[in-house]
Amino acid sequence: MDSETSRGASLTVKYLQMGIWWFSVMIFVGYLMVWIVMPTNIFFPHWFPDIQAKADSIYFGRQGTTILIYTFPILLIATLASLYFHLEQKRSNHNTESKVGFLGFASWKRPLLGTGPLGIITMTELSFIIMFVLLLIWSLCFYIHGMFASVALDAAKERFHEWEVKLEYSALALGIVGYICLALLFFPVTRGSSILRFIGLTSEGSIKYHIWLGHIAMTLFTAHGLGYIIFWGKTHQILEIFKWNKIGVSNVAGAVSLLAGLILWAATLPSIRRKAFELFFYTHYLYIVFVIFFVFHVGFSNSCIVLPGFYLFMIDRYLRFLQSQQKVRLVSARVLPCETVELNFAKNIGLCYAPTSTIFINVPSISKLQWHPFTISSCSDTDSDTLSIVIKSSGTWSNTLYQKLSSSIPISHLDVSVEGPYGPASTFYSRHELLVLVSGGSGITPFISIIRSLIFKANTEGSKTPRVLLVCAFKKSIDLTTIDLILPVSATCTAFDISRLQLQIEAYVTREKQPDMNDKKLIQTLWFKPNALDEPVSAVLGQNSWLYLSIIISSSFMLFLLLIAILTRYYIYPIDHNTDMIYPYFSRSSLSMLFICISIAFVATSAFLWNKKQNKDLGQIKNIYTSNSSTSPGSGYYNADRELGSLPLQSLVQTAKVHYGERPNIKSKII
Repeated sequence: MDSETSRGASLTVKYLQMGIWWFSVMIFVGYLMVWIVMPTNIFFPHWFPDIQAKADSIYFGRQGTTILIYTFPILLIATLASLYFHLEQKRSNHNTESKVGFLGFASWKRPLLGTGPLGIITMTELSFIIMFVLLLIWSLCFYIHGMFASVALDAAKERFHEWEVKLEYSALALGIVGYICLALLFFPVTRGSSILRFIGLTSEGSIKYHIWLGHIAMTLFTAHGLGYIIFWGKTHQILEIFKWNKIGVSNVAGAVSLLAGLILWAATLPSIRRKAFELFFYTHYLYIVFVIFFVFHVGFSNSCIVLPGFYLFMIDRYLRFLQSQQKVRLVSARVLPCETVELNFAKNIGLCYAPTSTIFINVPSISKLQWHPFTISSCSDTDSDTLSIVIKSSGTWSNTLYQKLSSSIPISHLDVSVEGPYGPASTFYSRHELLVLVSGGSGITPFISIIRSLIFKANTEGSKTPRVLLVCAFKKSIDLTTIDLILPVSATCTAFDISRLQLQIEAYVTREKQPDMNDKKLIQTLWFKPNALDEPVSAVLGQNSWLYLSIIISSSFMLFLLLIAILTRYYIYPIDHNTDMIYPYFSRSSLSMLFICISIAFVATSAFLWNKKQNKDLGQIKNIYTSNSSTSPGSGYYNADRELGSLPLQSLVQTAKVHYGERPNIKSKII
């Protein structure tokens, strides 16, 4: 009876998901059609005025039309996508079949191309790339064609040469086409995006699209700016660049926005990014100046065309800020002799993440500004209350951390803040019969989480796991101790039998002909005293908080509309009467941006605090590894002098086949 009820509930949820999916597709198709029709002589001369006549009101003015056409559809899709994934969690609670591809589109999320300039891309990615390129070409051609149709008449009217008018119109067309890139620019860097996951992408895998979009956008906007400068110079209107019109386009604001963008763009050069990463990173904050003055340049109404991506990015960035302000509980650290440390954090029991997920950490005692990403080595299935990362000492920051933890005078507490975790929605590696994992040095870290996940599945009845071949290369034999991190220090993992997984380890030591017997290999475990103000790692948004994310997106947008309606009805409308010819664009844009910030900050903070309170009420956040707990030996080094040979993980090193003085031949291993 319970199984039938569960199956019925699962089917209901599945049909709801299907409804949400198809409804979202319909909205997106309609939104895409707007972008396709925009450059033609149908949209702005005919459709847009008709929509504006019906949508204009004393509460939103003319900007209500652009909000309705461009902003509302994407925010609605983001809200629906969050609800979709919330329902997906409901399905998983009913032990349903695989969630991936139930609509028959799983193949679209698998890698299609593995080589070439595009890198590894899926059918979904290739489809969007083709659509984007075609839309870019289509828009540029039709805008120029439509504008050039009246060149002779406009040139005679303004007493300019025809080529000068063509130059002006070409510059205008380039700027308008840049809207397409700017509208998409912030989606790939929204780490907790429901839209990216909805189409089978991750923020980590989409960074390349942010880079490409940024280059294309800055190329178009630079050409737009240079075109107007040349036009003004040739027509003796160079002072136009310093005009800040009360109504309409502000040229000086556009110049400031372009200048900020050019500085940011210059800092992305490979020579600067690789040799002076902090300069590259902090220069990126000029995007705030770029966006603000872009809004002043074109007005808030026109900015609504590109608002959705930036709006969702602001929500994501603010939630990440809230999470980063909380110090998390660092339970223990394992210090390896190969200058590698494993940090073990307490985590919310309800926090789940996929293998190969990443997390950003900040250690204020080393640097208050630096945040570093690390792959999570633990698995949420086997490590229910801890989250682990492995850090190799290979730079100033990581070396300082290693020196702190390996010091002869142990530290009792270490303040750490985190952002994340972030990772793929699902993984496909368990579908194969043989899994070949190839790593070099600290690159073994993501494979640790994969192997732990497979160990859990191997110990679960009815689960089929692939055979695993781990091929790992190290410089020195002392680095072999990294293999011992495959099983965590947590005692909860003793219930899982690693022998049930068909695991073969081939290790290669490239710079030594034989093992160094003089090295006494020790693993030190350092336990930290708990701090009452520290809390376990908890999800702020994403796969553990999709419902809250949908509430934040929808509620903040409704609050923004309410504030805009009150402002327009009782302050702007009595002055302007919806003519857009009296009230200054600068003031309207400033107030609109302020209301966006207020709406997001208020709703996101409220949801964050409410979610935090609920977690405490449900007992999901608890104190573990306290100083008087039987699980923890207290602060300081615990079994610091225990040799590697006496550790239970030694079986992994003993079963590994170690090759000295050679590199792995991958082809022979696969064949």
